[in-house]
Amino acid sequence: MIVLGVINLALLLISLKFIIPKEFYQKKDKQIFQTIRKHLPFLLIIFGVVALHLIEVNLIDPHVTEWVGHDFANEIKGIEGDTVYWFSQNWTPILVYFFVIMYIAVYPFTLWFAPTYFLLLNKKKSMKTLAYGLLLIYVIALPFYLFMPITNVYTHYNVSSALETVIPSVESFFYSTTTQNNCLPSLHTAMTILIAYSVSLTGNKKLTYFAYFTMIAVIISVIYLSIHWITDVIAGALLAVGVIFILRRFMREDE
Repeated sequence: MIVLGVINLALLLISLKFIIPKEFYQKKDKQIFQTIRKHLPFLLIIFGVVALHLIEVNLIDPHVTEWVGHDFANEIKGIEGDTVYWFSQNWTPILVYFFVIMYIAVYPFTLWFAPTYFLLLNKKKSMKTLAYGLLLIYVIALPFYLFMPITNVYTHYNVSSALETVIPSVESFFYSTTTQNNCLPSLHTAMTILIAYSVSLTGNKKLTYFAYFTMIAVIISVIYLSIHWITDVIAGALLAVGVIFILRRFMREDE
């Protein structure tokens, strides 16, 4: 937790210096309060989905998984073979450290910093896209998480976790927000694509480059670290692209 906190603090300080425009610091408290009121419905959607996800992970999923009584990872393995498992047998230490940091620290930073940036800079279109996109992605993914449990790759093959190797005991925190069998579609893949797209709508080039760099690194990391199956990643990417297509049409008509 200390490692994650330090990395997120460092990223925040860098963002305050190089990403957030100077005009923001000239805003008055009244303007900020008015902006928060305008974004409140979208914030409630985001917090609502997060709360639902935590309830699903910690209370609902274990019982439904037991009721289903089947791990569909075997079917995925039958299609893909040992492709992702191969990476776990050929890890390069420097790449493992890089991708673990991107996966466990930088990606979570984008999850909270992006909506915070949209709020502080009054980027309503970006906030609206993120909120509705998150809601649609989770509503579509939830039935798969509940009724099609698929164990992640390193657990399925009983391989040591790269996350634990780099940051010992991090999985106790990590698996309080997710499960080992909520793999299809990959929520990391879907969300990092949605965040990158939402950030691109702000017009902030530095933040957009950072978001797309994080997106690419996270998508590679879930395969390289033997976390997700390739099928999970493809499904997550298709889900995100489909949701973005729906949002673009819906929001254009709304405007």
